[in-house]
Amino acid sequence: MSPRRGDHPVTLRTVAERAGVSKSSVSRVLQGSSRVSPEARAAVEAAIAELGYRPNAAAQSLGASRTRTIGVLVNDLRQPWFVDFLEGLGEGLAEHDLHAFVADGRLDRELDDRLLNAFVDMRVDGLVLAGTMPITDVIGEAAHRLPTVIAGMRDLTLPTVDVVAEDDAEGARLAVEHLIGLGHERIAHIAGPDAEVFRQRRAGYEAAMRVAGLAEHIRVVTSDITEDDGFDCGAALFSSDSPTAVFTVNDLVCVGAMAAARDAGLSVPGEVSFVGFDDSSIARMRWVGLTSVDIQPRTVGSVAADLLVERITEPERPAREHLVAPVLRVRTSTAAAPA
Repeated sequence: MSPRRGDHPVTLRTVAERAGVSKSSVSRVLQGSSRVSPEARAAVEAAIAELGYRPNAAAQSLGASRTRTIGVLVNDLRQPWFVDFLEGLGEGLAEHDLHAFVADGRLDRELDDRLLNAFVDMRVDGLVLAGTMPITDVIGEAAHRLPTVIAGMRDLTLPTVDVVAEDDAEGARLAVEHLIGLGHERIAHIAGPDAEVFRQRRAGYEAAMRVAGLAEHIRVVTSDITEDDGFDCGAALFSSDSPTAVFTVNDLVCVGAMAAARDAGLSVPGEVSFVGFDDSSIARMRWVGLTSVDIQPRTVGSVAADLLVERITEPERPAREHLVAPVLRVRTSTAAAPA
């Protein structure tokens, strides 16, 4: 444990701020790297002495790592979730002077296996698998050979693979209860493809509708996770017996469905309200103003980095699952149900 200064723990970040350098520079000084200027080294050493900082055991044990690199395989970088996730992951890895190689297997699912084999050949110190992706034998083999953390996916269970994800069912409950509180009853759900995180969101929606006595109004259409898919599903929903509210599997799908509603001559949120999932940068744009479930991807990334460092230092430790609590961010896409 790092010592405390006042009521706050002295961390790598605290030392970096006091010394006026980056966290990576502090890590290099602690590791005895020559890639630090004499001025920066002196500033870091002075800050360490003043604050009484002691590096934690996990950071010290990483000194024996072979390459100080981490392979990160993502499902689809077009999804805004990954931007915030990679920022949190990168910051967490930098605290231990670890560097990420990021690869996207979206264009060719067989590419996932080739990329994972490439990471193994590069002798990376660990793997992060982020987002929903098909579970192949190569993924299972790589996870057995290297310290591995899965982020945002709950479809792979192995004895020594840690998982960090959002609490999808809870997020769906927050979304549906918000709409019910506004007087909506005919609430539809645009669900995602067959993956555990999307099944959890659908289950959370259906459970919340049943608890509220609205089981007869449960209406689900299945989509992929792009804006175009959201538009097509929205067009189908609004072609007849339109719902007054729609909860979607993610923000991109929601933006597409909102466009379909407007094409159908419906006002948003006057005639139909929308809630997305992810609270991405798209949802936060003022012209969009999308009410969305914030699944805190930066926190998911940061926790993934911490779990991976622990996994590298204790490779046989039993697997753990960490669920990040969601928060509903209310904006202008939701309003009281029309009379």
